[in-house]
Amino acid sequence: MISTRTLTAAALAIAIALPAVAHIEKTEPLQSLRQSYFALLGMTFGPMADMVKGDIEWDGATFERWASDLSGVTPYQVERGFAPGSEEGRTRAKPDIWLNIDDFNAKLADLRREAASLAEVAKAGDRAAIQAQFVATGKTCKACHDEYKAKDYLY
Repeated sequence: MISTRTLTAAALAIAIALPAVAHIEKTEPLQSLRQSYFALLGMTFGPMADMVKGDIEWDGATFERWASDLSGVTPYQVERGFAPGSEEGRTRAKPDIWLNIDDFNAKLADLRREAASLAEVAKAGDRAAIQAQFVATGKTCKACHDEYKAKDYLY
């Protein structure tokens, strides 16, 4: 017999998942997948940048949680969102991604590695080391943006 607690948890999970599914643009699901993935990264990385720059007060415990979130999100297999033909449509992904997919995948691997390192360094609590690793992680983002992200949406 299923407990009330289990049913409540299942109902809550469905209620949370439905809006996420509804967000997917049905005419361009792969573009939506990519954009959602990178939005999660940005919404996690951005507040850490604000903390590192001093725009918000430093809080090592909060930074550690954010770094853990980033490290938890980066392994998601966003590569499936870059299937052949998905370079068309509303996107900021430059067509060069599909021409240089091995380089793009290497840059994505760099991001994943550095994000995992950031989470580990953040656990140790050494602010200078955290900030240095944050910069290293940010460089992996910039390397990809410089080559593969258009400033404006392409159609």
